Amino acid sequence: MKKGQLSPEQLLSLLRSKDEAGFNYLYEHYSGALYGVILRVLHYQEESNEVLQDTFVKIWNSFSTFDENKASLYTWMLNIARNSAIDRLKSKSFQNDLQNQSIPDFVNESEKLSTEQKHEFNEVQNAVNTLREDYRNVINKGYFEGFTQEEISSELGIPLGTVKTRTRAALLELAKILENYKVILLFFIIN
Repeated sequence: MKKGQLSPEQLLSLLRSKDEAGFNYLYEHYSGALYGVILRVLHYQEESNEVLQDTFVKIWNSFSTFDENKASLYTWMLNIARNSAIDRLKSKSFQNDLQNQSIPDFVNESEKLSTEQKHEFNEVQNAVNTLREDYRNVINKGYFEGFTQEEISSELGIPLGTVKTRTRAALLELAKILENYKVILLFFIIN
C-alpha cells in the first residue's frame, strides 16, 4: 500500500465514523470516475459539476445505508451518481436550460480521469463491445445514454420484459468478463 493510501477497511471505518478525512479521501480518489459517468449522461460540464457535488453530499448523508454485502463501495457510489445524473437530465429546469442553450458545452469526457480510471473505464467499454448486439444495445442505452428500461423499450420497440431479460443476461455476462476488475454491475439495473 502506497503512503497515503487507505485500505478499503480503513476507508469504510472512517466513513462510518463520519471522519472528514475519509470523505476527503473518497472525493480525491473517486470524483474523477464518478464525474465521467455523470458527464456521459448529461454531456454538459457545468451541470455535471453540480451533480457531482450533489452526489457526494448524498453519499456523505446516506452512508449509513451502505451495505458492503450487497455491493462494493464504488458500485454503490456509481449508482448514486448515475441516478442523480438521470434525475437531473429529466428535471424540468434542465430541459428548460437545454432549450436556452445555443451551443452545447461538450467537453472531453475522459479529461478528469486518472490513468488507472481511464484503463478501468476502457476495460468496461471493451467488455461491453464483446457482447452480442442485442445485449450491447440495452447496456449502451441504459448506461452510456442514461435511458430507463421503459425508455429503452420504447426506443428499440421491444417489450419491457425483454429489455429486463436482456439487461440481466448482459450483466451476468459482463460480470464474468470483468470479474478480475471487481466491477459489480448492479448500477445498471433500474428498478
